[in-house]
Amino acid sequence: MVYDGIIIGLIIGLFRGGIRNGLRQFSELKLRGGWIFPMLLLAQFAIFFVQEKWDWVASINGYLFALIYITGLAFLWLNRNHTGFTLIWIGVFLNFVVMAVNGGRMPVSVEASSVLGPYYVDMLLQGGAISKHHMMDASTHLAFLGDIIPLSSPYPRTQVISIGDVVMNIGIFLFIQSMMVPRHRKTTSVPASVKSDDLKLDSKEGRSFP
Repeated sequence: MVYDGIIIGLIIGLFRGGIRNGLRQFSELKLRGGWIFPMLLLAQFAIFFVQEKWDWVASINGYLFALIYITGLAFLWLNRNHTGFTLIWIGVFLNFVVMAVNGGRMPVSVEASSVLGPYYVDMLLQGGAISKHHMMDASTHLAFLGDIIPLSSPYPRTQVISIGDVVMNIGIFLFIQSMMVPRHRKTTSVPASVKSDDLKLDSKEGRSFP
């Protein structure tokens, strides 16, 4: 879901601010610990890839994802001065909390996941974890923070998301807009009532005044 906020933010940002302005301001962006974010993305992709081959990785992937979330929260907190980062932090924190109290996996509503098709639903019902997700049931803690919001047509990508995902993507969208939309600077104008021929020069202090 995080990619949705990025893509939507970039598309609208291009319409509002243009490519030139957006790229220039992104080039000037300075993030504390900026190397952390790409490393976290690579770590997630690596887990997704190797857990299909190595069972021991699949058995501890909940803890690995929890570590990724904690590191990500620290990175976001360091950069909370940027527009939208506080909302991103809140969204990630909500997802982390519900995963932490449910064994390191995100609980998914079976009813909501019906939009993903019977194959996905069958995997949930059989009790098998899908990546970092598992079926929501009566024992699930903080179920309202799990993946309970289905998205399907006319939304371009069918998926099931959480409240944390929504909050996080709003923050991502606001951050991208703040970077791509031109930043207007305030200018001080001389009132029209003050005419140039009414200004006199103070020869001693070098100031002009009516």
